[in-house]
Amino acid sequence: MGRTHVTAGRQRFYGAAGKLNMERLPFAGAVSTYAVEKGSDRPALVTDSASSATAWSSGVKTYNAAIGVDAHENRVDTLMEQAKAAGMATGNVSTAEITDATPAGMFSHALLRGCQGPTYSDASCLPKNADGTFEPKPADQTLITPIAEQIARNGTADVVLGGGLARFEPDDQKALEAQGYRVLGSMGDPALPAQTAATQKAATRSDLESVTDKKVVGLFNRGNMTVEQAKAELPQNAPQRQEPTLAEMTGKAISLLANKKQGKGFVLQVEGALIDKRSHANDAAQTLGEVKAFDDAVAAAVDFAKRDGHTLVIVTADHECAGFNIIEKGTFTNAEAAGPPANVDSGNTANNSTPSRDGKGNTKDPKRSSGIINGAGSADVTNFGPATFRTPDDPAGVADGTPEASLWLSYLSGNHTGADVPIFAYGPGGQAFAVSQDNTSLYTKMHNALFK
Repeated sequence: MGRTHVTAGRQRFYGAAGKLNMERLPFAGAVSTYAVEKGSDRPALVTDSASSATAWSSGVKTYNAAIGVDAHENRVDTLMEQAKAAGMATGNVSTAEITDATPAGMFSHALLRGCQGPTYSDASCLPKNADGTFEPKPADQTLITPIAEQIARNGTADVVLGGGLARFEPDDQKALEAQGYRVLGSMGDPALPAQTAATQKAATRSDLESVTDKKVVGLFNRGNMTVEQAKAELPQNAPQRQEPTLAEMTGKAISLLANKKQGKGFVLQVEGALIDKRSHANDAAQTLGEVKAFDDAVAAAVDFAKRDGHTLVIVTADHECAGFNIIEKGTFTNAEAAGPPANVDSGNTANNSTPSRDGKGNTKDPKRSSGIINGAGSADVTNFGPATFRTPDDPAGVADGTPEASLWLSYLSGNHTGADVPIFAYGPGGQAFAVSQDNTSLYTKMHNALFK
């Protein structure tokens, strides 16, 4: 969720002069997100979710794909582990698989983020040497233990809500229940060697609404949870319609943790994971919908914080994804162009008055653009056109996917970028985040808020 994701979400749902809930928070800043190369402190300018989650959960730079270890594969403590050891209540919520990189960064340790479970494999859990052979297994076996097994046995989070049921097995449910957890749904049949959609039972919204236990695990989909836009288009009896929203999971997690904290406070991480996943897919419509769903969860957290008076809410992102951009209405992207602007600058135009880019060759190629991609051009896989969306500022009758819609969106790529991301904060100590800072400093500031 980069700065443009926030801007586009605001314009789409509230208009140019409106604000998302996160933008209404009194403190705002920026966060740099780079990782480092494995075994060194040499910057890797574009991070993934694993290294960035480790940065804010443990305060160290690490290599891409690493969770809860530094660049030299040494285990590092997480903020959530420290809070748990201090007697605080803890929770972890995501619309991704709960074993995915961002949630995993708060309550597990793995040399590779793909070591999620349900079974171990060298390919998923062991890094490779330069010659392609696997590294030797580390002395600390936790670092190659599937993340699902770690979550089920370490007790780091009291409340765990999200997707990823297929990562877990009946033995995991047994281990959780032995620690006093209420497991919503079922992780499968212990008589079977492998679990399927037929043997596992995903948790539902009604399960979540009725639960009052202080230690709860609820997994609402065998994979990632369902994108909100897609869920709304399904029949009422579709099982995906039984998944709670991120705002509902956030509100429930807060209520359970606040009742458990007994004066010592609580730590809750909430991830709107599908913003990233739909950005990878260059799916602007669903990306915008997931920004809104995440922003609704922000509102749920801030509502509690305002009533409570002692709670700090921090809203940020692990990285920007796909180079999301707002372009001028009626224009086109370089990816659509037969002759893009010349990428030259031969002199100081302020002195010689000679424009280095006259734009005359900047023409649209009909073979590369058959129209707006959420309109008539949507069926053409070679089409690089923008997606267009109406906003509250548009006249009545203007529709998404038309040239008349005022919000024109494009993507630079299908991968992460190295752009700084925004940060917003509310509550005691929130002013500390109203600066330009590195993602590792978020750990220090959150630690100070908890323990000083």
